[in-house]
Amino acid sequence: MIQIQLILLILSENKGVIKMSTTVDARGLSCPQPVLMTMDEIKKAKQGEIVVLVDTDTSKENVSRAASSKGWQVKNVQGKDEGYKITISKD
Repeated sequence: MIQIQLILLILSENKGVIKMSTTVDARGLSCPQPVLMTMDEIKKAKQGEIVVLVDTDTSKENVSRAASSKGWQVKNVQGKDEGYKITISKD
């Protein structure tokens, strides 16, 4: 099941504002689906933080490359048993 969740984060330590984080769950999907889902969220969000869940090395690399090409920074990539958690952001 494709699931996109909005998660409200606690107050930012630096700016005292509420930040929103969007999670794109693209596990079980092959490219280009994870990239397309991420790009859709990038267009909607314009800035902030997006967490992308994927389960292949190829999807991890393609999502990271696509986000960078749109001016987003790859803040963190965590390997998990079920795949990867990619955190991208843009201020």
